[in-house]
Amino acid sequence: MRDVAARFPQFPRWERGEKQPTVNQLEAFAKATHTPFGYLFLPEPPDEPLPIPDFRTIRDARLRRPSPELLDTIYAMQRRQDWLREERIEAEAEPLEFVGTARLSDDPEAVGREMRRAVGLDDGWAGAVPSWQAAVLELRGRIEALGIMAVINGVVGNNTHRKLDVEEFRGFALTDRHAPLIFVNGADAKSAQMFTLAHELAHVWVGPEGEGISGFEGIIPGDGRVERFCDRAAAEFLVPARELREHWHAVRRSADAFERVARYFKVSPVVAGRRAMDLRLVSRDAFFEFYAAYTQRERRQARKTSGGDFYNNQNTRVGASFAISVARAAMAGRLTFKEAYDLTGLRGGAFQQYVRRLGLDLLA
Repeated sequence: MRDVAARFPQFPRWERGEKQPTVNQLEAFAKATHTPFGYLFLPEPPDEPLPIPDFRTIRDARLRRPSPELLDTIYAMQRRQDWLREERIEAEAEPLEFVGTARLSDDPEAVGREMRRAVGLDDGWAGAVPSWQAAVLELRGRIEALGIMAVINGVVGNNTHRKLDVEEFRGFALTDRHAPLIFVNGADAKSAQMFTLAHELAHVWVGPEGEGISGFEGIIPGDGRVERFCDRAAAEFLVPARELREHWHAVRRSADAFERVARYFKVSPVVAGRRAMDLRLVSRDAFFEFYAAYTQRERRQARKTSGGDFYNNQNTRVGASFAISVARAAMAGRLTFKEAYDLTGLRGGAFQQYVRRLGLDLLA
């Protein structure tokens, strides 16, 4: 609200009814606050519900009115999904067999192991990546190789002035047999993003019943049936219980036990500690003490680093596979370039430069 008052000095007087804004001022205000212009003339804000099911916990009751940033993100991802679904159906692509194969009556750990097999985590996984940070990107790439759009972004599109709120949501899944999509809130701690990625992947395995938005409190999802199921499947997917119990004996007396487990399984120390707590290898208090200290250090470090290369960021915000599909459709005339820009969130030269980096020449 302070930002609004700074940009519109007369705003406090508008609120008190002491002064009426002009039409031009209202248009500027609507644009700055991402509010439809007509809404400003209503007696009270309309109730704009989430367009997908809500799996967040009761603690999030104060967030029942979704932010414009969350809504715009969901709508943008739905547009991508709708387009890709039609593109794949037109190309006579077969539905993805794994979508919706899990039932909530199934053993979630067994589903986690099946997810692990499908993604290929047992195929030289630990030795193929140097660190858990690299493992997040590797895991995302393997998920996309299955035909799932996997998006990690901490802002709306590429607008760094519109940050996504971790307190509002951690991720969501849009399930579809032809074009499933998972979204991870990139504003979250890097150490927690891997778990969210796996958790939303489990939602895809559940299928239509699993479509919805997730919000975790301290990397612990809500207590609804779907969230509990996806939580357990994701935990087994990332850190199999049998392997962790075997490995724990060698590290349990170490001061850096969670870090050692993290290096072995190529997950973050937060995920390693969370799994140890699940299996009652450490107490809940011990894990959350570590979690608070670790994520605090991580946030301090993140503030010291830059936002990275713009085009490299598009690999997680858009995805190479999706961008190439859109570019080829535009080149073939099945899509206008304006539509291509809208789908990817990249404009003109930025879109062309990105797909050129991916090895596709739009001018050829």
